[in-house]
Amino acid sequence: MTTEIRRAETPDNLQDLHQPDTYLDWQKKEGVKVIVDFAFEDLRTLELGDWERKGGRGALINIPNLFLPNDAQIVEIRPGGKSVPEHHLYEEMVYILSGRGATSVWLDESRRQNFEWQEGSLFAIPVNAWYQHFNGSGSEPARYVAVTNAPPVMRQWRNLDFIFKNPFQFTDRFSGEQDYFSGKGKLHTHRKLLTNFVANAIDMPLYDYLTRGADGINSHIHMANNVTGTHISEFPVGTYKKANRHGPGAHLLILSGTGYSLLWNQEDRSDMRKADWKVGGMVIVPAEATFHQHFNTGKERARYLALRSGTGLVNSQRQSDVSIEENGWQIEYPNEDRQIHEIFERDLKKRGAPCRMKAFIPWCTGEVGPTSKRNT
Repeated sequence: MTTEIRRAETPDNLQDLHQPDTYLDWQKKEGVKVIVDFAFEDLRTLELGDWERKGGRGALINIPNLFLPNDAQIVEIRPGGKSVPEHHLYEEMVYILSGRGATSVWLDESRRQNFEWQEGSLFAIPVNAWYQHFNGSGSEPARYVAVTNAPPVMRQWRNLDFIFKNPFQFTDRFSGEQDYFSGKGKLHTHRKLLTNFVANAIDMPLYDYLTRGADGINSHIHMANNVTGTHISEFPVGTYKKANRHGPGAHLLILSGTGYSLLWNQEDRSDMRKADWKVGGMVIVPAEATFHQHFNTGKERARYLALRSGTGLVNSQRQSDVSIEENGWQIEYPNEDRQIHEIFERDLKKRGAPCRMKAFIPWCTGEVGPTSKRNT
């Protein structure tokens, strides 16, 4: 027995179905400058547009990825200026690029928590708590970068009043504790630090990282009981980290050093992009398929702060430390293409600096640097 397929005729006068994108609608409503890219040499000199509500000027950075697990908000508060008080259901982590000032956080007006910050400070805004930023200088602007998960939150709920006017208080995350932003922290296993405020991320202590190569050190920081996460990594002069990949949206802010990153999606690296950076620079992983690798070509150890989306990244972060030979997402030094190392040695030669990867790369023409057995 055969079943006849019944096909309906499509009328010629149908209209397209409008699919709302609340995040893009919010961008238009804010009237803020939007930049679509994933590599920036220096955020401190990035050209901004007007963003009066945030305290003066600003810009939104979106990676070229329709999924958009997060965004970056670059904000500059004018001298003596302040932002408009606000609260919202998306998470926000803040790193101070330049200047000094203070932030006030509260659930009700009678219990405001105030803390001061400076260049290098890192903190998280408790979800849906009220907050306001103040520039502490009357003569110099203050600039910060905030990485948020606004895109998926707005696209899920599709209602800006629900996002910005919701009265619910997440007291399990923040209930007005006096020492919430004191900077006190508790270290857990696997280099995990639980804290809500880091006074100076540029100089905070880090710990041995056994798998990423070249004598690197690292610490994972958990703030405000967030889903979004962050970590800080550092690696020595004349070295570079192993290539790996993981979920999209990791924003890597350069805290010290000079160098570059290589990013590619295609197996033959025909789409490889070289992104030069210095202090204040930022490189964002645009896609899950993007392999990325970071190189120190300067005269001091290179340190970066990674601000990450929490969506789907837990398992991918674990995979990113496992060799591709073991079905993971990390390329071990002996398995990388020789071109990768040749680019590195050429850049070092231009700067008159030695390559110190001889212990890890058989074809390295430089010198022996870090030789810890943990990096084999």
